[in-house]
Amino acid sequence: MAASLDELLLYVAAEHRVCPAPQRWNDLWEMLPGRRRVGAGWLPPLPLILGAWHYTSALEKMVRLREHLEYASDHGVLDEVDAFVRQLPESDWYHVSEI
Repeated sequence: MAASLDELLLYVAAEHRVCPAPQRWNDLWEMLPGRRRVGAGWLPPLPLILGAWHYTSALEKMVRLREHLEYASDHGVLDEVDAFVRQLPESDWYHVSEI
């Protein structure tokens, strides 16, 4: 069954989730095809991990994760990303209360 972007967005927002833990989020980003440098940045943009983790809000992290999921949908890898995200144990997620 093909993954639905709307259903996946609802899933990642459930349980007050913000984003996957940094290593898992990087794993998700590496699943996205066509990653490339664009000027001083990346397309799709990098996950907000490492130095960015402590300087970004929960909302900024949630928006960036959404960008990654939309990119996956637009580039034909939503099913794989959906399966990856849904297999993450809850302990591999950061929640609103933890950030």
